[in-house]
Amino acid sequence: MSRLEQLIKELCPNGVEYKKLGDVATDIFRGAGITRDQVTEEGTPCVRYGEIYTTYGIHFDTCVSHTDESTIHSKKYFEHGDILFAITGESVEDIAKSTAYVGHEKCLAGGDIVVLKHNQNPKYLSYVLSTTSAQAQKSKGKVKSKVVHSSVPAIKDIRIPVPPLEVQREIVKILDNFTELTAELTAELTAELTARKKQYEYYRDKLLTFGSECEWRTLQTLAEIGTGSSNTNEAVENGQYSFFVRSQEPLKKDSYEYDETAIITAGDGVGVGKVFHYFEGKYALHQRAYRIHIVSNDVMPKFFFYYMKATFYDYISKAGFHSSVSSIRRPMLNEYPVPVPSLEEQERIASILDRFEKLCNDLSEGLPAEIEARRKQYEYYRDKLLQFEMSN
Repeated sequence: MSRLEQLIKELCPNGVEYKKLGDVATDIFRGAGITRDQVTEEGTPCVRYGEIYTTYGIHFDTCVSHTDESTIHSKKYFEHGDILFAITGESVEDIAKSTAYVGHEKCLAGGDIVVLKHNQNPKYLSYVLSTTSAQAQKSKGKVKSKVVHSSVPAIKDIRIPVPPLEVQREIVKILDNFTELTAELTAELTAELTARKKQYEYYRDKLLTFGSECEWRTLQTLAEIGTGSSNTNEAVENGQYSFFVRSQEPLKKDSYEYDETAIITAGDGVGVGKVFHYFEGKYALHQRAYRIHIVSNDVMPKFFFYYMKATFYDYISKAGFHSSVSSIRRPMLNEYPVPVPSLEEQERIASILDRFEKLCNDLSEGLPAEIEARRKQYEYYRDKLLQFEMSN
């Protein structure tokens, strides 16, 4: 019998009480706004709500941000052991992400943060609040929109198992160890994946390097080039057709503009020279995204896709129009130089790069799948460990 099983048998033989966070809390309150302009290199440690999503995990002991607290009008502090919730976010699935503060400085909580004070093990609370069950409660009743909100009453209503403190400590010890082992393995797999991608980029660049021995043509002589006519607000959640905008992931739309094989790239914004899609079929296109439809029999669309993906960013870095927002102008695409090796060579290159892309990026196999499997294994083990028979 494990140490944890012994403790449960001794301390809670009739099950574990499930409590609402409102009953667990000794105090619960919202933080006060700390603007981006009020963040400083030194001063009083502070947390802004977005950092809970991007920076902090199950627990943290040091704040990445500071502020001059003399500029903060309504100060809300948190201390060792407090749980912080981010109650504004962009995703129903992630809303009210929480973290435990285990440092020893007195810190300021920014706006859209809820601070929970309690007498439980802080890391236990943070682990149990990250489970699938807790997240389902955090998401309950939330509607998908550009910004998703939670609240103090919603946080108070979350129900969690609250075993005796000795049981909590043993669970934390087990999960800390498992988390560390999982993180180490994931780091090793991620390093291997990074190395594999660098290897891929090296061979891709070698395959796609051509000199004067190869015929070169401008893109306008090989393809139809144009933008779409759709706006982002025309997207629908369950549309029938892919709707390519300027970001990485396409949206959906109920109508289409084109039915073809095309390479699609962003016309302006952060995706310029970085976002590319190879698509076959019916699709809609944003008015500031470009479609490139190869019409020449001398060039394979898939070969051109790989060539453009590998070289276009460097090309527009020199030829692109840069202001507050980088953008592509039509003449830049028209004059983009494209190598035209034999069709047999194009097919060979495209086939090799197809296999490399699959090995590096396909979540259904290879290292990315192994990393995903480790994450799911951790979540399964954590959720099982934090499920208890409910006491009468």
